[in-house]
This record gives sequence, structure tokens and C-alpha cells, in this order.
Amino acid sequence: MDARRELVIERVLRCVELVPEGRVASYGAIAAICGIGPREVGSIMRHWSDGLPWWRVTNHAGDFAGDLLERARPHWREEGIRVKPNGLGCRYADYAADMGELELRWLEATRDLSGPEADGTDDPRASDASDRPQT
Repeated sequence: MDARRELVIERVLRCVELVPEGRVASYGAIAAICGIGPREVGSIMRHWSDGLPWWRVTNHAGDFAGDLLERARPHWREEGIRVKPNGLGCRYADYAADMGELELRWLEATRDLSGPEADGTDDPRASDASDRPQT
């Protein structure tokens, strides 16, 4: 695996670790924070989420696919996350983590990482004001 891919994986995993107990974040929210796509977050979670609070990462509606909800239920019960009446997941609006706070915590938690994106040149969220068109 190349260094850039390892860096992306580490950034995503650190973001997942920071989702507070009793809260969830969508694949898209984590993707936006990490500067990648939601499907890439899903792929990373599928392969690298052992030992992480994976049950705190849902789709945009707070739902899980397949048998994941059944596996998440004990964790959710312990953390106070209730399954919505349709039985597919939680009500995202009620349990979503504060994305601004999560991003700030993630920026701090990834400050020690270096690699091809460390200078921000490849990070779409890192453009500075001099790059923006003047109005």
C-alpha cells in the first residue's frame, strides 16, 4: 500500500474514533471532514474498522445495511441511541454529532500526520483566500 493511501486510511480512522458516544456521523459527513468521498469511507470502514466504534457511522438517514443494525443494537442500547420506528436505524437528526466540533477535534488529532497532503496542496478543503476569485 502506498503512503498516500495509508495517510487517508489513518485520517478516516481517527475521525471515526472521535465520534462521541451516543452520537452518529454519516459516511458523507466523515468524508467531508477527511476530504474524500463517502464510498471511500465505506470501503475503509469495511476493511479497517476492527476495534473502532463502527456503530457510530451510518448512512445519511441514520440507517445500516444488511445485518449491521442487529450487530449495532447492543452498542446503541448502551449509548442511549434509539432505533426509529421503521427499524432501519436511528433518527439521524436526533443523534448526529456536531460536525463543526468533530472537524476541529479531527484537525487536532491529525496534526501529527505528514505525507503527500501535509502541505494542503492535495486537500480540497485547504485552499487559501489567495486562490479564490476576487469579487
